[in-house]
Amino acid sequence: MFWVYDNDKLVYRNTISSNVTGFQSFRPKTAQNNLLSKFFFSCSLIETDATFSFDVSSSVILSHYRMGLLTKGSPLTWAETIPHIEYIKKHGIKQFINLYHRLKSRHGDQLKWGDEIEYTIIKFDHENKKVRVSCRAEELLNRLQAEEQVNAMLGTANRFLWRPEFGAYMIEGTPGMPYGGLIACFNIVEANMKLRREVVKKLLKKDETCLSISFPSLGVPGFTFPDVPADKTNDDAANSIFWPEQAVFLGHPRFKNLTKNIKGRRGSKVAINVPIFKDTNTPSPYVEDLSAFGGPDDTRDAKPDHIYMDHMGFGMGCCCLQVTFQAVNVDEARWLYDQLTPITPILLALSAATPIFRGKLSNVDSRWDIISASVDDRTLEERGLEPLKNSKWVIDKSRYDSTDCYIYPCSVGYNDIPLQYDETIYQQLIDGNIDEPLAKHIAHMFIRDPHQVFRERIEQDDEKSSEHFETIQSSNWMNMRFKPPPPDAPEIGWRVEFRPTEVQLTDFENAAYCCFVVLLTRMIISFRLTYLMPISMVTENMKRAQQKDAVLSQKFLFRKGLAECKSAPENLKGSEKCGPPSQDIEEMSIDEIINGKKNGFPGLISLIRQFLDSADVDVDTRCTISQYLNFISKRATGEISTLAHWTREFVQSHPAYKHDSDVNDTIVYDLMKKVCSQDLNYSTQIFSDGCHLH
Repeated sequence: MFWVYDNDKLVYRNTISSNVTGFQSFRPKTAQNNLLSKFFFSCSLIETDATFSFDVSSSVILSHYRMGLLTKGSPLTWAETIPHIEYIKKHGIKQFINLYHRLKSRHGDQLKWGDEIEYTIIKFDHENKKVRVSCRAEELLNRLQAEEQVNAMLGTANRFLWRPEFGAYMIEGTPGMPYGGLIACFNIVEANMKLRREVVKKLLKKDETCLSISFPSLGVPGFTFPDVPADKTNDDAANSIFWPEQAVFLGHPRFKNLTKNIKGRRGSKVAINVPIFKDTNTPSPYVEDLSAFGGPDDTRDAKPDHIYMDHMGFGMGCCCLQVTFQAVNVDEARWLYDQLTPITPILLALSAATPIFRGKLSNVDSRWDIISASVDDRTLEERGLEPLKNSKWVIDKSRYDSTDCYIYPCSVGYNDIPLQYDETIYQQLIDGNIDEPLAKHIAHMFIRDPHQVFRERIEQDDEKSSEHFETIQSSNWMNMRFKPPPPDAPEIGWRVEFRPTEVQLTDFENAAYCCFVVLLTRMIISFRLTYLMPISMVTENMKRAQQKDAVLSQKFLFRKGLAECKSAPENLKGSEKCGPPSQDIEEMSIDEIINGKKNGFPGLISLIRQFLDSADVDVDTRCTISQYLNFISKRATGEISTLAHWTREFVQSHPAYKHDSDVNDTIVYDLMKKVCSQDLNYSTQIFSDGCHLH
């Protein structure tokens, strides 16, 4: 017996089978309202008064697609973790070797893919013209996940899956089941995203809403609702002078434990410094008075002309958009990982959406480096600030950064970044018959220590578990991720995750970016094209992609023309390896990379359209795709501005803005009202394009 919502009324039921309907099939491109209605269930579970035993097979695929490992148990502190580190690494490698050899011959998996969108719950205070993040994620997730449990018990497909994220105000939503390989699936992506948002909104209180944004006032005094001040003496909050413990999701120990253990390993709290945007009235040098937050010891890492932040939440509390897709086999997954890696900076620039941090207008448009610094657990020695004594290496990057190597065998000539790795771990992989490119990739990841170790899970069966491997793999947050199949989910194959894209304000935009990335994979596989360049150039492009108005102001290193990969996966065995690395690389604008260059590179959209011309695509689906491609094309030219650019213009034209880089409560309140309004010029600019088939 349980409570359900039935026709917007709370009703007590003894049975659910007659009141819950499943996911209904439909033909693509039905009228939008009808399309949306077919996704709704007749009722949704609110809470149960009984404990159910259920089989999660109907929803297991997407649950494994999410970022991070959410194991249950008693997490170890950093001091408690240290004695187990070498054991965990040794057995994590053994788990990977066992998993790889058990599944390396798996072949014939169909394309399945899914998106992950992170949402921020905000609350308006209209009387005082303030807006704050609403720390109700745990409560909302309890209600949202209850439907999953009932559906699993019934064997009914879920419309969506919901998972916690770092912030107590954040939730992550994915489609309940992966989308399939049919191109017609693109017709339902946006509709599913719209419904996710609506489902959350129905659970919200007055003056609350759900936005797919990174909140611009994280860390300002009183940024949470309920208001909880930061406590610099609180070790559970990593001694932040800005961020209260209650702003971290406390419903799972992963997030608070990560925060504490990153600080423990680093030897100090994290230091995030973002360049300030120098407006006409911004002091030069810009030195923020932080005396109200703490003393000199609390703020010693703050740099002049920068916005200072000191907690993991400033990075991991930003919302992201990620796409995971399944490959036909391990070779295709590795090849796609490499081919998409040079494209990650292009999508980062094209989706720029985050110009404001801690209520200050910054000189960057992306959250990427902020997240990187927020989880940087390198010691002083590893950062090159002290001579090596207790650490093994100087490590150039945080554990959240761009990848340092390609992993497909014929790509190794482009690996021009020296890799640090433990020779013992590398030799363990080689002795386990892992090929050199993949062995170096895994060994390089394992220079990082585990931060999420559970007391009950130290001893594991290495033939059946991959938790020790995943605890390190899942906390190497790179622009691409190579994902082996989970050992307990035989329906899931080898996957690749595309991770750089900034989350967008509208479902149309998010759907457009997701479909664009999936179409890129289909085009690359069909034409067997290569976009490889020296991996150091990808690192450089990632830096350029974050600059203010990078879409219009920056040039990116990219392949000049088309080249076919002669060692594409189907030809790998017995074929000659690729020749010397191509030097056929030049600097191009985002417009040239996306839309093409006269007498040069034809453009990614042109190549996608050529692929679609050769595929069996119905008119309705082609229309949907064309709207997405037209939008991407216009954003690349600047005709449709990025969210970051639009936000800057809004702030700089606001009457309360003093051109001093400070984005106060009134401006943020009006900004959030604007993005929630129906007359949003930014939105109508996107949707006014219509469908043009070309």
